[in-house]
Amino acid sequence: MTAGAERTRFAKLISSSHYARATRWLARWGAPAISLSFLTIGIQTVINLAAGITRMPLRRYLPAVTVGSVLWAFLYGTVGFIGWAAVVRLWQFSPPLLVAVFVLAAAGILWSVLRRDSAVRAGTE
Repeated sequence: MTAGAERTRFAKLISSSHYARATRWLARWGAPAISLSFLTIGIQTVINLAAGITRMPLRRYLPAVTVGSVLWAFLYGTVGFIGWAAVVRLWQFSPPLLVAVFVLAAAGILWSVLRRDSAVRAGTE
């Protein structure tokens, strides 16, 4: 089904492990995978791309993407604003502490990504 897409600018993306994982997730869970992808970071794009490339019927895709959009709006409207209020409060309390928290978070994310990438290279994913 991806023969046509393999000749487009998306060829590199659809040959990636992220796309393969998204396609397997979509094949296993179907439309709910679209809805739940809105609660993830990074996989949302490839799940929706996989749905398009595999030509998921609109009668299943549109309700799933609508539910996902509502979930994302709820998450953004609650956790996002609470998180932003916490950042503002921490900045008012101690700007260096806020910078330290962001540096630690960035270091943790970098460590996690590097660890995952080394596991993929070693073939243990």
